[in-house]
Amino acid sequence: MENILIIEDDLSIVKNLEILLKDEGFRVYAVSTKKAAAEELEKCQYDLILLDLTLPDGSGYSLCSAIKHRGNTPIIILTAMNDEASIVTGFDLGADDYITKPFKPMELVSRVKNILRRCGKSPSILEIEDLKIDTLKASVWKRGTEISLSALEYRLLLVFLNHQGEVMSRSRLLEEIWDIAGDYVNDNTLTVYMKRLRDKIEDNPTSPVILKTVRGLGYVLGE
Repeated sequence: MENILIIEDDLSIVKNLEILLKDEGFRVYAVSTKKAAAEELEKCQYDLILLDLTLPDGSGYSLCSAIKHRGNTPIIILTAMNDEASIVTGFDLGADDYITKPFKPMELVSRVKNILRRCGKSPSILEIEDLKIDTLKASVWKRGTEISLSALEYRLLLVFLNHQGEVMSRSRLLEEIWDIAGDYVNDNTLTVYMKRLRDKIEDNPTSPVILKTVRGLGYVLGE
């Protein structure tokens, strides 16, 4: 189980992040200042850090740089500053990723898991039934043959993979999935993409065994 440190002074964001990440199986710790973060990092090792840039006692940029000079702990900057200069500065100081507020929950979860896999802290190859998903290469294989998925089809599959065994309602899927232009997917579009995804990954799309329908509730990946 990976340990994640949240460095964020907005308590409502911290609370939501703690619930979200704990539900995904992570151990989560939180501090609200640079000083508290420095003290915490002296005591404990973390697998990943979520870092806000605007802290009460100073900029998160200098903290990002200090953390990277101490070791190679992955850092995701989490901030409302979305201008190009701020993003470039964050990456120049060693940040591994940059997420702007407000963010979509599954976007953050996917990026956290992808970075942990990239750093060798969790597996990059996922398997279900006869499917193999390489999350580093964003490729999907069925019985050794690569399947071509659109960006939205792949994103939809990742949502289910991140919640394997959990029934996902249509309303929840609509909240979590957006197209490449950043627009929300409507109900009709979701129906179309569910059918397309099943056509590609199921042996018999009319009787799916990977992406099953739970009547009246939604869909579930696996048992």
